[in-house]
Amino acid sequence: MYQKILVPIDGGPTSELGLKEAIRIARATRARLRLIHVIDELSFAFTADAYSYRAGELLDLVRKNGAKVLEAALEKAKAAEVEADTVLYENLDRTVKQRVLDEALSWKADLIVIGTHGRRGPSRLVLGSSAEGIMRGAAVPVLLVRAPEGGA
Repeated sequence: MYQKILVPIDGGPTSELGLKEAIRIARATRARLRLIHVIDELSFAFTADAYSYRAGELLDLVRKNGAKVLEAALEKAKAAEVEADTVLYENLDRTVKQRVLDEALSWKADLIVIGTHGRRGPSRLVLGSSAEGIMRGAAVPVLLVRAPEGGA
């Protein structure tokens, strides 16, 4: 059964759904969670558009936000009596997909649990899907936790 579950999180509502399911599975199987947040070029660019900071200040802000997201997720795992640790990656030269797949291999994860919007059609093509890329590239099972229609 699953002993090491990797959970990519970004702090959004769909990410919370994935975390909730990962905690449920971890409790049932006595697995350990690794919560991972990746600062990539895309998240950095979105934040840069929203704020008028210099690059160094902006990177510090994004780092602090990532640390807060991880800390909140870790507290949820602890409250559920699930063993967990956190990893914050800053990879402006790599995608979230690449970093998550690398972490799954190096940590020897048994399962990856990801919350996803489950977009279809043109919106998926335009926005892309880290979850889909991870699912297609992973060497271990991937559980996609889809947001309800019209939700998250």
